[in-house]
Amino acid sequence: MLSFGVTVLPDPPYTRLVELMQLAEQHGFGYGWTYDSHVLWQDPYPLLTATALGTSSLKLGLNVTNPGTREPTVTASAFATLQDISGGRMVIGIGRGDSARRTIGQQPVKVAEFERAVAAIRDLVNGRPTHWNDTDIRLEWAQELPPVPIYVAGYGPRVLAVAGRHADGVIIQLADPDIVEWIVGQVRAAAEEAGRDSHQISVMACAPAYVGDDRAEACEEVRWFPAMVSNHVFDLLSKHDKSELPSALTHYVERMERERYDYSEHSRVGAKHGQQVSDDTCEQFCVLGTAEQHVAKLRRLEQAGVDQWNIYLMTHDQERTLHVYGDEIIPELAKAPA
Repeated sequence: MLSFGVTVLPDPPYTRLVELMQLAEQHGFGYGWTYDSHVLWQDPYPLLTATALGTSSLKLGLNVTNPGTREPTVTASAFATLQDISGGRMVIGIGRGDSARRTIGQQPVKVAEFERAVAAIRDLVNGRPTHWNDTDIRLEWAQELPPVPIYVAGYGPRVLAVAGRHADGVIIQLADPDIVEWIVGQVRAAAEEAGRDSHQISVMACAPAYVGDDRAEACEEVRWFPAMVSNHVFDLLSKHDKSELPSALTHYVERMERERYDYSEHSRVGAKHGQQVSDDTCEQFCVLGTAEQHVAKLRRLEQAGVDQWNIYLMTHDQERTLHVYGDEIIPELAKAPA
């Protein structure tokens, strides 16, 4: 059955993040996530601690951290500590780094380095020995803790193969069922090639959701999101021929100018770089419309392989979104499909 998550920006005051996470828990959400971009927003680790102490059932994680600004042994130790504090409710989301790296003048971590880091973190956080920096290390005190899953975020074949080889889950930052299906296929193929059970890898899709019957209003709330995704697509196109990627993922960036992207407006409603994004692309990449339209699209995402829908709660009317999901959408999706 589809589970539900919510991602809240680590904006001050920190109490707002905790408040929204508590509200999400009350309305039937199972996961609470936040960003890790330490220059643009507050540091997320104290916020995760506060949220763990302020909730009881919500699983908590970063969506996403990276092994460049956060050294892998530090990430493993931090999450193992949070696993103890939260009573076993932590999840690690990790990618190569976008805003956290670019805002300090660095590029995303190279894929080979990323893969080594993911494998090391997965072993360390779960109390297993690993070899890192030519040194054998182990978090001895973490051995008795419940396992911490690690989810890999990506769009391209090389990073998705890393997810298939090492991850417990994959993070897909968009809500287009056709693209999701292609990504899931890439991950499962890599998992099977590595001798893993591909159906044991969880699939999380995340994007903004806005409930209402005013299409123009909804698109203005989420236009920033496809612009954010375009940063990753431009990176992919610098390393892959378009024929290697779904046209639904690459086509829309042809009318965009990457240099117009302003990280000071990253994930903000009304960001000027979002003006490059059409209404059709907003509907393609996000979940918009009436509650019934949300249910219909989420059913399609389920069929594409998604088992967690994670709302990027970077829109107005945040409480209303959580209320409508809790009162109407989550109960409807808990029913057997028609």
